[in-house]
Amino acid sequence: MRLATWNVNSIRQRAGHVHRWLARNQPDLLFLQEIKCETDAFPGAGFADLGYRAHAVGQKAYNGVAVLARVPFTVREEALPGRPEGDAQARYVEVEAGGLVAGGLYLPNGNSGGDDGYAYKLAWMDALAAHAGRLLDLDTPLALLGDYNVCPTDADFAPGALGPDDALVRGPSRARFRRLIHAGMTDAVRALHPDATVYTFWDYQGGAWQRDLGLRIDHALLAPDLAERLLSAAPDRAERAEAQPSDHVPVIVELR
Repeated sequence: MRLATWNVNSIRQRAGHVHRWLARNQPDLLFLQEIKCETDAFPGAGFADLGYRAHAVGQKAYNGVAVLARVPFTVREEALPGRPEGDAQARYVEVEAGGLVAGGLYLPNGNSGGDDGYAYKLAWMDALAAHAGRLLDLDTPLALLGDYNVCPTDADFAPGALGPDDALVRGPSRARFRRLIHAGMTDAVRALHPDATVYTFWDYQGGAWQRDLGLRIDHALLAPDLAERLLSAAPDRAERAEAQPSDHVPVIVELR
């Protein structure tokens, strides 16, 4: 089974990119983040000719997640269980397909909104860990894919790409990511490429792509039984060189 995640930074601007990428790579499930449109405006019909059914959870102009699948699936959640009180942001979709449960997530960045914005990020991560823990306790074959907005270690960003106070690298952010790992989840890319320089995001500013000032913030975490089936996991770096690309590239995970 092939799973993928991609922050497309506006589906209406990059529907063509996604269409071409699906035709080339044919994942069974593709989770999208930052679709930046309301649910009814998601252009799902445009992917039907490739055999993909869409389910979107959107909001006007910001955030938004979706899944495109060429296998039958059932929607389990359209928001993260236990999310911060009053949270109406579209950041999570969870489906059951092909004998596994997969969640697509867009974790808060945490750099805007001052202390409150960072507290929201941490609260969201706490809710994610609690939800994952409940599913792991039930031996659920769980995959959590998406834009985590966390560089787990200093090896996950280019020197000079981020300051020490950035929310993506602050200690509490990394500690909460490690909580998922300690609970039993496996970072698919690092499991297979422990020492490689791997990035999934390059800013549009400052020649970041040309200078390879990248970040690894898009991750695929796998429960133990899925980790045992792991064949390959890597970002599709070539997508960043396309015309008018997203600032993120897809990450693809292959399971036997």
